[in-house]
Amino acid sequence: MQFKEVVGHKSIKEKLIQTVNGNRISHAQLFLGENGSGILALAIAYAQYVSCENKQQDDSCGVCSSCLKFTKLVHPDLHFVYPVSTSKAVKKDPVSDDYIAQWRETIIENPYINQNKWYEIIDVENKQGIISKNESYEILKKLNLKTFESEYKIMIIWLPEKMNSFAANKLLKLIEEPPEKTLFLLVSENSEQIIPTILSRTQLIKIPKIDNDSMRSTLCDRNGLAPEKANDIVHLANGNYHEAQNLIHSAEEDNYNFDQFTIMMRLAYQRKVIEVIDWVDEISRIGREKQKNFLLYALRLVRENFMLNIDNKELVYLTRKELDFSENFSQFINHDNVYELYEALNRAHSDIEMNAYNKIVFLDLALKIIKLIKK
Repeated sequence: MQFKEVVGHKSIKEKLIQTVNGNRISHAQLFLGENGSGILALAIAYAQYVSCENKQQDDSCGVCSSCLKFTKLVHPDLHFVYPVSTSKAVKKDPVSDDYIAQWRETIIENPYINQNKWYEIIDVENKQGIISKNESYEILKKLNLKTFESEYKIMIIWLPEKMNSFAANKLLKLIEEPPEKTLFLLVSENSEQIIPTILSRTQLIKIPKIDNDSMRSTLCDRNGLAPEKANDIVHLANGNYHEAQNLIHSAEEDNYNFDQFTIMMRLAYQRKVIEVIDWVDEISRIGREKQKNFLLYALRLVRENFMLNIDNKELVYLTRKELDFSENFSQFINHDNVYELYEALNRAHSDIEMNAYNKIVFLDLALKIIKLIKK
């Protein structure tokens, strides 16, 4: 991955390049930022630049032998560590290399992935991934090898906050007494869960959210979005490129959810019970996952309309179509009913998740909204 493929962060890219060209590479660096900000993408691009055989002034060359191997994440001096767990395929003592094929395929496709999506890909069901004691032995074994092709052995550790105490202490010893020409790049979303002694021995690089201009131009250039649609997604994504990608893919479903939300609220306001029953029949036919997504969408719109009602517009995240509807509708979401509406929608979501009879759930929800909407 080259720097030009990373969305935004121009000044940070320039500083990272300067550390290489000025021979000021710190052997342990912590890339800290929120999910979707591009912390992992930046770390990979930086590692590629460090290893590039024909460095350009503003990026790796992209065509040398090293860069071509980085493109496929198969460079022999590039190593990855990430949280894993047991799965149907790996029954005992899992380490990162057990999932290296899935990791490479996933990160090549989308280096802005979040951990929930990663757990879904490796099929660990409801388990939480960790970086275990066994992983620490693998790290030690790899870093004690000599470099194969590059000047540096590079170890990228994604989510070091997922290390158990044994692995964290092993890593601390390696950072304190690193093997020669070793570069640790820690990529974290929550530094408070990393042991303080590791934090104190790493160079911190704070990665902010992606700026709106960079996000907008990327969405238009890479995804072919019209400027108006890109503006809506930029506003909703709030600097998170992973969320922006999700919003693009879910646009069709959001259109359906918006239509159903507006129908439900208008019928409830008008107290048209017969038409409400027809609406319940329709929403009951779409499948449980779509029903859950609709209820989550409804929760979001109730929240945004309440923010709009109390004139807290800087915290409102609505598309243009949603805002056009909400400018009139928001007056009906207020202190007298917002908490009960939230509770009703949350309860419906929980009931659907637990396989309750959907027609009863949605009829009960609709009748509660009829009662609350004019409160």
